[in-house]
Amino acid sequence: MITGASAGVGRATARAFAERGAKLGLLARSDEGLEAARAEAGTALAIPTDVSDPAAVEQAAERVEAELGPVDVWINNAMATVFSPFTKLTAEEFRRATEVTYLGTVHGTMAALRRMAPRDRGTIVQVGSALAYRSIPLQSAYCGAKAAIRGFTDSVRCELLHDRSRVHVTMVQLPALNTPQFDLARTRLPHHPRPVPPIFEPEVAAEAIVWAASRRRREVYVGGSTVLAVVGQRIAPRLGDLYLAKQGYDAQMTDDPDDGSRPDYLYEPVPGDHGAHGRFDAEARTRSLQLSLTKHRLWLAAGGLALAAALRRR
Repeated sequence: MITGASAGVGRATARAFAERGAKLGLLARSDEGLEAARAEAGTALAIPTDVSDPAAVEQAAERVEAELGPVDVWINNAMATVFSPFTKLTAEEFRRATEVTYLGTVHGTMAALRRMAPRDRGTIVQVGSALAYRSIPLQSAYCGAKAAIRGFTDSVRCELLHDRSRVHVTMVQLPALNTPQFDLARTRLPHHPRPVPPIFEPEVAAEAIVWAASRRRREVYVGGSTVLAVVGQRIAPRLGDLYLAKQGYDAQMTDDPDDGSRPDYLYEPVPGDHGAHGRFDAEARTRSLQLSLTKHRLWLAAGGLALAAALRRR
């Protein structure tokens, strides 16, 4: 099961799982995007679903299990954001972004555990962000939601350990990505929003999500920038505050003016199939060295020990 499957990371993740022969339940609000994702995915069931509605998520899970079989992996990826200073946000906008990004993950996790816990197997992948650790200006609703997902996931993980459950919950913390959200999200910025470099293609995120779904890692970090955000927040949070206060505004805007009049996806999907990629392909990286090191850390550790032993013998 993949939420937010019609575009961006969800779309790339659906393709990656389809290449491995998985049967897919695809959830999102966009009919056109979902149908395009289903057409790419082989054996797949596409169900228009707003994840902020727990009953709709539960019904989708029931249908997928009835038609495709038991859910082995559930990926909570759906999100919504508003690019704006906090003082210009309305309470309703903040609530909506929180309902989709945070409560959508809660609802997905509930539906997954209702099925996985009695069977005592399955994996839940929470699609997180470096912003779950290090918040940035102009995205208070999104940063708050991602931090809430991390706290919520830690709590659920402890309960599963207490129950000696073999259901595994992991969180994949992502860097800035070249997805369509920067053309679809609501904005009150004077210029078009953009991801903060370094930027990675959504296929890098999909690679990490697929890998995490078959491992027992507590968290997976993607990109050196994510590691820097996590470590920097632990060591020098005040320095991060000062740096982002100075650099964090311009880093999130292109030079192109944006009056905010275009359609956005906050309450209704924007018509059309928006695919996985955004407009920043020229800047985006197709690989993450840090992810490669994470995936092969046991071999690297073994090699390091062997080298140390050889040096001692000399």
